[in-house]
Amino acid sequence: MTETLHQQYTHEFPQTRTCPFAPPDSYEQIRETEPVSKVALPDGQWAWVVSRHEDVRLVLNDRRFSANRQDPRFPMLASGARVRDEDAEKALISMDAPEHGPARRAVLGEFTVRRMEALRPRIQQIVDEHLDAMLAGPRPANLVQALSLPVPSLVICELLGVPYSDHDFFQQHTAKMLSRTTTPEDRKTAFTAVEGYLEELIAKKEAAPSDDLLGRQIVKLREEGTYRRAALVSMGFLLLVAGHETTANMISLGTVALLENPEQLAAIKADPGKTLDAVEELLRYFTIADLVTARLCVEDIEIGGVTIRAGEGVLALGFAANRDPGAFADPGSLDIERGARHHVAFGFGPHQCLGQNLARMELQIVFDTLFRRIPTLKYVGKIDDLPFKEDAAIYGLYELPVTW
Repeated sequence: MTETLHQQYTHEFPQTRTCPFAPPDSYEQIRETEPVSKVALPDGQWAWVVSRHEDVRLVLNDRRFSANRQDPRFPMLASGARVRDEDAEKALISMDAPEHGPARRAVLGEFTVRRMEALRPRIQQIVDEHLDAMLAGPRPANLVQALSLPVPSLVICELLGVPYSDHDFFQQHTAKMLSRTTTPEDRKTAFTAVEGYLEELIAKKEAAPSDDLLGRQIVKLREEGTYRRAALVSMGFLLLVAGHETTANMISLGTVALLENPEQLAAIKADPGKTLDAVEELLRYFTIADLVTARLCVEDIEIGGVTIRAGEGVLALGFAANRDPGAFADPGSLDIERGARHHVAFGFGPHQCLGQNLARMELQIVFDTLFRRIPTLKYVGKIDDLPFKEDAAIYGLYELPVTW
């Protein structure tokens, strides 16, 4: 059956990036010649891909497309990725209206611009401390281990109220969950381990709620009479995993891209006021969570002259959308002056990334501080030899050797 399916459809997904600065070669072909088309999935099933910017935004913002990853028909891009049973506690990322709105609003206040700005001095301190240690250590240094990974990990741990001393535990298990080469058994084991860790941690906080996101949620939801431990475990799981992995990868990739574009780097060195625009452009340019935005059609809909039926899976290709010349002029170029905030690197619609304000601020602080304190920074070796995460659901670098 699988062989027949793969012969029937021109493209198989997920696709591999052959260049760290460009989408897979097939994305442009799909977007330009058959922007709504069928592709083969690893489990022997098939799904639609939607690739134009306007169509991707439509899919992500239309209630006729469900985010419910527990539905057995939902398109999955890795073997064993469906680690929850249909009747298990549903994660925020898998909820649809009407349950999604109240669940999201319950925690949305933790991520306002004002609350994030209150964290700025602490984030700056964390970045400086890790750069102090890197500068005092041997050269070359591995930027991933010295800065990219520990900074967002420590920030999200402090925000949630998770002991940073346990970071090795959840980072190792997160890496297994996000790797497409992990076996279904190992993926489920990793998922269960992190979930069990959070359940134990939250049970302790119930007895004496601490002044952190998890503790404040316990107090708030108890007062409202809506508190359920399983729901908070699910929320904590999502924020812990997404809160360190995505930003860590953007720090590493953004550093390489700026080093590869010295005129762009010189512009933000000369005027740090341009760094936030540079962050937006880097987010668009890499679109590291390209295929997180899969959906399940629950009501027939026509897109681009093609009818997608209820019960059919859809992959909204964020990277293809963010390189769509119909939405971005010269989309293959890195241009920090672009000022294009309509990218879909954080998704779009009701499920747009909760932590986007935090991510933007972390990236701004890291890039400004890194290149101010180490103006001669450079990576070691050739770019083609760097270990990019071609086998992971979230793109990035496993290592980034740097010197100065």
